[in-house]
Amino acid sequence: MEIIEKAPAKLNLFLDTPFRHPDGAPEWQMVMTAIDLADYVKVTPYFKNQLITVETDLGFLPQDQRNLAFQAAKILQKRFAINQGVQIKIRKKIPVAAGMGGGSADAAAVLRALNKLWNLELSRVELARIGLLIDSDVPFCVYSQTAAVSGKGEIIEPLPDLPPFWIVLAKPRASVSTAGVLKKIPYSKLGHGDYNKMLLATASQDLKQILPVMTNVLETVTQTNVPEILRLKHKMIEFGAQTAQMTGSGPTVFGICEHYSRAQHVYNSLKGFCETVQLVRPCHLHCECRQ
Repeated sequence: MEIIEKAPAKLNLFLDTPFRHPDGAPEWQMVMTAIDLADYVKVTPYFKNQLITVETDLGFLPQDQRNLAFQAAKILQKRFAINQGVQIKIRKKIPVAAGMGGGSADAAAVLRALNKLWNLELSRVELARIGLLIDSDVPFCVYSQTAAVSGKGEIIEPLPDLPPFWIVLAKPRASVSTAGVLKKIPYSKLGHGDYNKMLLATASQDLKQILPVMTNVLETVTQTNVPEILRLKHKMIEFGAQTAQMTGSGPTVFGICEHYSRAQHVYNSLKGFCETVQLVRPCHLHCECRQ
C-alpha cells in the first residue's frame, strides 16, 4: 500500500508578532492560505524493519534527520510504538528557502499520510499539536486552508474560503534563513498591523476589504539583506497588481490581481526582472489535503 499526499505551499496574507516568549519563540498573529503550488509526497511502508528513508528530486536537500519529513515520520513512529518503517519520496515544486513553507508542507503531508497508513485516527487538532514539535508552520500545513494562526503556530482557526483572485509569485535568487530573520526581529521598534480588522475582512470574503489590511512585519527585517524584495514589490504594483507583499520570512514576493488578464500581464512583465515567477490561485475545497 502507498499513499500520495499533496503538500500545498502557504502564503501569509497577514503576519505580525506582538512579543517573544521566554523560550525565544515568537508569538504569532497570522492569516494564512494554501495555494495551488504544491509538492507531492509518496509514503510506502517497509514491512520488515523500522527504517525511515527520504528521497527528493533535488540533490542538495538533506535526506536524513535534518529533513522535516523524516522528523515527522520519526515522531509518529516513536510516539505510537510503530514497528514499521516507511519510504518517503518527495517531488518538489515549491521553491526552497522561499518563505512558502515547503519543508513544513512536506512534513504535514507525511503526518496526514501516516495517520491513514498506520490507522492512528488522530484529529487535525492532534496532528497540528504534534506538528509544532517539528516547525511552527507545520500545524497550519496540516490544515492547508485559509486560517487564522496564533500562539507559537499551533492555534489554527479555519476561516471562510477567500474570494476568487490570482497570485503572481516572484522569488529572488537569494535564500533566507528563517531562524536568522527571527533572531533579528526588533520588537521595540516593530510596527504592527490590525489583526482583528484582518480577521473581519477575511470573514467578509470581500477582496476590497482584505487588501488594505494585509501586512507582513518581517519585510523590513529581511529587506535589510535582500533589497530585491522592495524592488519586486514596486514592479508588481507598476505592472498592475492591486497589492504586493512578502510571504513568511521571505524572500518570495506575491502580487494579487482580481482578474486573470491583469495577473497574466504582471506575470509576463515580471519574467524580465526575476528568474522564478509563477502564476497561481488560492487552494480551496477541491484540494486533496482537505479531504
